[in-house]
Amino acid sequence: MFETIRNLFKIPDLKKRLIFTVSMVIVVRLGSHLPLPGIDTEAMANLFAQGGILGFFDLFAGGALSRFSIFALGIMPYINASIIMSLLQSVIPILEQWSKEGEEGRNKITKITRYFTVILAVVQAFGISFWLQNIGVLMISDLGYRFLLIITLTAGTCLLMWLGEQITDFGIGNGISIIIFVGIIARIPTQIIQTIKLVNIGEIGLISLLGLLAIFVLVIGGVVAIQQGQRRIPVQYAKRVIGRRMYGGQGTHIPLRVNQAGVIPIIFASAILLFPATIAQFFQNITFLKSLSEALSPGKPLYLTLYAILIIIFTFFYSAITFNRANLADKMKKYGGFIREIRPGKN
Repeated sequence: MFETIRNLFKIPDLKKRLIFTVSMVIVVRLGSHLPLPGIDTEAMANLFAQGGILGFFDLFAGGALSRFSIFALGIMPYINASIIMSLLQSVIPILEQWSKEGEEGRNKITKITRYFTVILAVVQAFGISFWLQNIGVLMISDLGYRFLLIITLTAGTCLLMWLGEQITDFGIGNGISIIIFVGIIARIPTQIIQTIKLVNIGEIGLISLLGLLAIFVLVIGGVVAIQQGQRRIPVQYAKRVIGRRMYGGQGTHIPLRVNQAGVIPIIFASAILLFPATIAQFFQNITFLKSLSEALSPGKPLYLTLYAILIIIFTFFYSAITFNRANLADKMKKYGGFIREIRPGKN
């Protein structure tokens, strides 16, 4: 294993990409610990110590929201904008046309996604500033400061979006996924220390700890198995003569994944449920909204029910988007591909 890791650094391009990715991750983590002025950080820490919907939202922000750093909004506005744009491509003709125009069309969609991200970030930043004012955490109530706060939070999200795109282009893996992953695993050392303390004082027994570790391993193994599981549909390409050369005649396959939609439906379902609960946090003096906020807290029956329903709905529609049968059929027709023992054409 160590020999494999050492060999990675012998490949110049891979070494360069790895160093670039680590550098960008360091910038992200530094920004997550850079607090904004004018916030009662002690009151914020006590507020998030209560758990609930705020702690769940802070998970996606990598802890930046509880510290109220420049990255407090996290990358969620960009993720939501990207998911919405993906869904709109199947209902808006011009977006569907752009998605088929190759790199030029994708650049147009990316540009609109960025603008949409800024709009979502401004709305969320305004809501957060209003909420902080209501709960008394905002120590400066000046209108100019609130405007500066909104601009700073929006700029933080835009910077995260840019860093993610840079990692994707010049680093290793998908930049946005890496930013989310790093933000989540950054909590692991603290959680391990807290668990050890609970074991030492007898709050958690040794058998319970071993059971927890076993569940942890089984869940990860199950996720990996489902994520990698696929059914391969064999595809054969006819031989074609172009000029003096013969092309095709090779066999390949269409991968039908068990989890075709990936993690996107889960993220989008979480964002949908977080939105009304977050709005309700701003108006805690209204009894109905306060009850709604409590009912939509993670772990509550209503939250779990709606969460499961939304995941099923979004998985159904997003799988149809990611596995577009019409586009796949057009590509196979273009390159002379066919599925064995299946006659080409519509049923």
